[in-house]
Amino acid sequence: MTRLVVTGTDTDVGKTVFAAALAGALDASYWKPVQAGLDGGSDASRVAALSGLARERILPEAYRLTTPCSPDRAAALDGVTIDLDRLVPPALPGPLVIEGAGGVMVPLTDTRVFADLFAQWRLPVVIVARTALGTINHSLLSIEALRRRDVPILGVAFVGDAVPHSEAAIVRLGNVRHLGRLPMLPRLDAAALRAAFAASFRLEDFR
Repeated sequence: MTRLVVTGTDTDVGKTVFAAALAGALDASYWKPVQAGLDGGSDASRVAALSGLARERILPEAYRLTTPCSPDRAAALDGVTIDLDRLVPPALPGPLVIEGAGGVMVPLTDTRVFADLFAQWRLPVVIVARTALGTINHSLLSIEALRRRDVPILGVAFVGDAVPHSEAAIVRLGNVRHLGRLPMLPRLDAAALRAAFAASFRLEDFR
């Protein structure tokens, strides 16, 4: 059974768009355990629009927090305490794609970051990295943080224009697989995203 975690090297690297493409290609269920920031809609609603999945495949978040900031701070502003025992991947009969929030070292609580949660789950992680300037540093630090916690890394999925030197450096120095690269799309909708994912990635790499 395919159960994958999608995380990013930073905020706004294209993680949600990639998660939508992956979940749609796998005909999976999608779960974002913690949503921080509700203005303009949630990541789950964006995945619903872009993935082509039936609404029942978009699972409800464990926490929906108002402010777009790190979950520990957003929870404090809402007067909520995040209980990691509630953040357990649901048992489902089919594939599941789980999306984190921001990068791997984003705080969930005063003492735990997302990488700690991924270490509890022991599920393979896909790191989504932009190809823009700075990505080598951000990507290698993310890989190091996950490896230090013995989190299994499936590989890196890049988003953006091709930058062969940066992509090759991350793969070589991080000792990770290059899963593919999702280009920037002039029109972002479910059909265009589905076609771009099929042209850029091999689905068998995620099974």
